[in-house]
Amino acid sequence: MNAYREFRDDSPNEVPVRGFLHGPSSVGDDCLVLTHGAGANCNSPLLVTLANEFCASGLTVLRCDLPFRQARPHGPPPRGSAERDQLGLRAAVAAMRRQTSGRVFLGGHSYGGRQASMLAADEPGVADKLLLLSYPLHPPQRPSELRTAHFPRLQVAALFVHGLRDGFGSIDEMTAALALIPAPTELLPVASAGHELLSKRNVNELPKIVVQAFRSLAYDLAV
Repeated sequence: MNAYREFRDDSPNEVPVRGFLHGPSSVGDDCLVLTHGAGANCNSPLLVTLANEFCASGLTVLRCDLPFRQARPHGPPPRGSAERDQLGLRAAVAAMRRQTSGRVFLGGHSYGGRQASMLAADEPGVADKLLLLSYPLHPPQRPSELRTAHFPRLQVAALFVHGLRDGFGSIDEMTAALALIPAPTELLPVASAGHELLSKRNVNELPKIVVQAFRSLAYDLAV
């Protein structure tokens, strides 16, 4: 059963949080905050499908719109929006910590994942683990413009899920980049997938694989 409700949080001194909250049928203590890429919103098929699967596995999931998307329904994030988008993610995590006594994980697709990782690098205690979907390692066909300056400061474990046909970084490039991160990491390659990851071919299998890999690493960290 895929049950979720609209979620809003306007706590004082924080960026507003807007999204949808998926509650598991069996009460769990852990929560995942999940956000979208530069051209999408929290209703993207990838986020909805993953939220449903994580929820079915016992996690509460908040899929939320970044502040730039709250301000404009279409188009990429404007120049200079990254800092406020990171504040929005921090506010979303804080909102979930007020609702659960368990761990709060943070994840996102492409731009959203990059902002999540940058926030975690600056504030190591903000989240208990990262889920980074199609991390945009560099702009397509510009491999020298790496987005890894903050990687050596990441102190939280992370699962990277990456398509073998992703133009934002090859698997070999991702493997080399992850060596910069001192925290535990795992790279989950997705065959025949591009930057969007989800396709008609893998829609029934990929969510289960991602959830299993993520929960396994989370379990390892908790032991």
